[in-house]
Amino acid sequence: MRVAAIGDVHASPAAPGRWRDTFAEISRTADVLCLCGDLTNHGTVAEAEALAEDLRSCAVPVLAVLGNHDHHCGCADQVERIVREAKVRFLEDEVHTVDGVGFAGVKGFCGGFDGKMLDAFGETAVKAFVQEVLDEALRLEHALKSLETGRTVVVLHYAPVAETVAGEPEAIFPFLGCSRLAETVDRFEGVRAVFHGHAHHGTYAGKTRRGIPVFNVAAQVAKPSGKHYALIEV
Repeated sequence: MRVAAIGDVHASPAAPGRWRDTFAEISRTADVLCLCGDLTNHGTVAEAEALAEDLRSCAVPVLAVLGNHDHHCGCADQVERIVREAKVRFLEDEVHTVDGVGFAGVKGFCGGFDGKMLDAFGETAVKAFVQEVLDEALRLEHALKSLETGRTVVVLHYAPVAETVAGEPEAIFPFLGCSRLAETVDRFEGVRAVFHGHAHHGTYAGKTRRGIPVFNVAAQVAKPSGKHYALIEV
C-alpha cells in the first residue's frame, strides 16, 4: 500500500484552493492519505470549511488527527465535524483498516525526549502537563491493541522521537513531542511507519529505539520527493 502523509497544511479562507492540486495529485499516486494535524491555522470554522473544499479533489480514503492549532479557538469539535463531512475519518477516538492495513492515531503532546523528559513532580500544573501526554500515550496503546492487522501505521501530530525535530532550536524540543509516544509504539509488532508533523524546521526521517521508521511530514519539511507530502510504501 502506498500511503501519502502530510501535516501542518494550515488551511485558510485567505488562500482558497491552496491544497486542491496537491490532494488531486495524491489521489493519483497513493492509496490512502494521512493528515497529521494542524489542518487549520487557528482552529476556526471558516478555515475548516476551506480545507473541506480543497479535500473535494481527493479521491482516496483520508485519515486524520487534529493538531494544536486546531484547538486554538476552542471549537475543535466543530472543526472535526466539518472536515468529517468531507469524508475524512478521524483516528483519535477510533481505528480504521484500509485494504488490510490498520491505522491508529492520536494528537500526542509535549514533554521532551529520552532522559530529558519532564517528570510529574512539583506543582499541580506540572503534574497536569505530564499527565496530558501520559493520557495520549495510553489512548494510542488502546488503539493499537484493538487492531488485528499484520501491518499498522501510526498517525500523530507531535513528534515521538528527537531525531525528527532536529533543526528546530533545542530550547523548544520539549514542546515538540515526547518519547513516551515512541515507547508505546515500540511495544507493538507490525508497526511499519509513524507519521507526525508540528516541527516545521525539523528533519524528515528518524527511528524509534526498536528501529520503527518515523517521518516528519510537516508540509514545510524538505522531503526526498521534493513534494509537500511524503509517499511511503507499507
